[in-house]
Amino acid sequence: MTVERTFIMLKPDAIQRGLAGEIVSRLEKKGFKLVAAKLMRVSRELAEEHYQEHRGKGFFEPTVGYITSSPVLAMVWEGKNIIALARTLMGATNPAQADPGSIRGGLGMDVSRNLIHGSDGAESAAREIGLYFAPEEIVGYEKAGEEWLGE
Repeated sequence: MTVERTFIMLKPDAIQRGLAGEIVSRLEKKGFKLVAAKLMRVSRELAEEHYQEHRGKGFFEPTVGYITSSPVLAMVWEGKNIIALARTLMGATNPAQADPGSIRGGLGMDVSRNLIHGSDGAESAAREIGLYFAPEEIVGYEKAGEEWLGE
């Protein structure tokens, strides 16, 4: 299994509810490696580009309005099979249907306020990372203890 990178964003409700530390801690405890992070306001232009595949759908405008309403924590994480594992850790999009032990299942309140976004595949991860981070903003390093996370 190869090491992958994925884009994860803590949405405005995670920041406003003071859950950033807890959520980042869950990702770290899973063994993932944080390689880039920034607290930022998402511009309307960036939000429209991020959610471009949903343009024309009924939830597009509310989603763009929400993601631009307050700061987010944009991050790049690295790990073996991280895209699939991070999506499992996040839980189903609708917190009411998410496993209680997942981030959304344990902390989320509503499908439109579900705390976290994570790339759904390698292609979207590369696209989303490129939207939010320049290559020089991603820091490669050896993390102490990586040898204990797998073969």
